[in-house]
Amino acid sequence: MSSVWANLDDELRAAEEARELGQRILDECNKVIVGQRDVLELLLIALLGQGHALLVGVPGLAKTLMIRTLAECMNLSFNRIQFTPDLMPSDITGTEILQEDRSSGQRIFQFVHGPIFAQVLLADEINRTPPKTQAALLEAMQERQVTVAGQRHKLPQPFFVLATQNPIEQEGTYPLPEAQQDRFMFTIVVDYPSEEDEYRVIALTTGSERPRVEQVISGEQIGWMQALVRRVPVAEYVMRYALRLTRWTRPQPSEGGQERTTTEVPDYVRQYVTWGAGPRAGQNLILAAKGRALLHGRHHVAIEDIQAVALPVLRHRIITNYAAKADNITPDDLIRRLLHDVPARLP
Repeated sequence: MSSVWANLDDELRAAEEARELGQRILDECNKVIVGQRDVLELLLIALLGQGHALLVGVPGLAKTLMIRTLAECMNLSFNRIQFTPDLMPSDITGTEILQEDRSSGQRIFQFVHGPIFAQVLLADEINRTPPKTQAALLEAMQERQVTVAGQRHKLPQPFFVLATQNPIEQEGTYPLPEAQQDRFMFTIVVDYPSEEDEYRVIALTTGSERPRVEQVISGEQIGWMQALVRRVPVAEYVMRYALRLTRWTRPQPSEGGQERTTTEVPDYVRQYVTWGAGPRAGQNLILAAKGRALLHGRHHVAIEDIQAVALPVLRHRIITNYAAKADNITPDDLIRRLLHDVPARLP
């Protein structure tokens, strides 16, 4: 019995240490990034859950600076790829070039790493490049390796992709297919700052002094925190709640000979949704909730953690129909209604 309590004490100390590290990271980022703490917290949660994030926002909201600052304070290597219509997959992954071995005189192929070989990768305006190039990046996100000329090359760990999209200019762009968006843990909407925050941004960026970010955590510590996230316990009723929240987004019964009762699905889901979230949504809900619980100093997941990450996890996994567009109903509207209607516990 004493060993059980000893292990519990160790887990509690580890959770408190992880919380302190997480707060130090956010505090360092806030030296440069004014406001947007909720967005920074979601980015950190995605990293701890070993996921990737898609940021959507108009130009000038410091999305690039936010990602670069996050990498700097964690002492992680950082690369940025500006996606353009003429970008080829080899421009991302790397390519083999023919070189001469001076000692033997023979010519050999040598692999030259592309910019994807970084621990934090910013895929800037990912919707401006054709699907072939998008697929090359998304394959690396899933497999955490690239294959060139039949040879596999492992990506550095941790490997974290942050992609940005500009929601204004859609002409000449290549929107990510829904199946590829599902590879992202979060879709994070970056909104305009408040009036006071915008004043601070102007004051901070037009003066002569620039704040410096200190490195407060190493890659090894990030790996330790990622492993710790996986150990955060989840009660069965909390996991069932995440499961119901995911399944209630689906208007149609499941296939494969197993019937699913649709009476619990609200009428507005059947009215406005074509396709709901898949099983990966439930996985990401739990992982993100574990990361949030850890950052907030809890060693277990609560219902409020699931609710706090539901919007960024589910919004890109719900496909609405023409009726929703006609009635100006967005996936965010549907998720908020589900958060109100889905019971936390079944009787």
